[in-house]
Amino acid sequence: MSELHNNGILLESGTNEIEIMEFTINENLYGINVAKVREIIMSAPVKSMPHAHAAVEGIFKPRDVVITVVDLPGYLGVNREKGAKDLFIITNFNKMYIAFRVHSVVGISRISWTDIHKPDKTVSGGSEGVATGIAQCGSDLVTILDFERIVAEIAPETSIQMEEIDQMGPRARSSEPVWIAEDSILLSKMIEECLRKAGYVNLRMFPNGQELWEALSALPKDCDLFKQVAIIITDIEMPQMDGHRLTKLVKDSPRFNPIPLIIFSSLISEEMRIKGRQLGANEQMSKPEIGHLVDVMDHLLAK
Repeated sequence: MSELHNNGILLESGTNEIEIMEFTINENLYGINVAKVREIIMSAPVKSMPHAHAAVEGIFKPRDVVITVVDLPGYLGVNREKGAKDLFIITNFNKMYIAFRVHSVVGISRISWTDIHKPDKTVSGGSEGVATGIAQCGSDLVTILDFERIVAEIAPETSIQMEEIDQMGPRARSSEPVWIAEDSILLSKMIEECLRKAGYVNLRMFPNGQELWEALSALPKDCDLFKQVAIIITDIEMPQMDGHRLTKLVKDSPRFNPIPLIIFSSLISEEMRIKGRQLGANEQMSKPEIGHLVDVMDHLLAK
């Protein structure tokens, strides 16, 4: 059993670096952010669950926690018998533990987010693709999977819920300009729909921190800044520039520092909260708490 301790990940916040765990499925290289990984264990027998998604093998209990097991090769359409040497990558994000079956783990590469490129639709699988990036790890090209999108498809009730907005009742329409950096195509669409439902109709979506930062930097110096961007919401994991680097750039800038900035990510943990606080984020919260996000936006924009 191999347990990972993430204290060494991103030793300095805002450096725009990531550690990618490379694993194989039928000799094809895939990757996951080490910050999502808790441990790697040999595959174990699982108890099947009735009426579960086809990609859900079942559950098992390695210690005191019952964990759902996802057949990642099966989800990706790979037909191969489950092997005794298969591994479970146990992850923790969106406040959930999930194990993903893989064929082998190759190692860990530390790279810059600038070395991760958005795949085109032929690679990602179309408008709601499962590949969120292609990483250059040494001489290898590694496909970074959108694990939030995978979990949202397998268990929609664990993802962003429009019902949280409906429960808020009638809301006033707001024209405050809201800029959002989110690389997951599916989650970007869900966040946009929920915020529009909540009355925030002046939204500008960016697929990564780099494009948001370039647009921000391009604003005329004599413009009324808050009429252009009243608040920024950013994910952490994004190709080209991650949310921590974006936060650092915004908050280190005397011009842009007054803009409220919220980190909205599946990776929010106590360690990540400390990093975000050090970088100057006004608020941080975990996906999929979209209702909480709207409450915090209301509060920050009312100041």
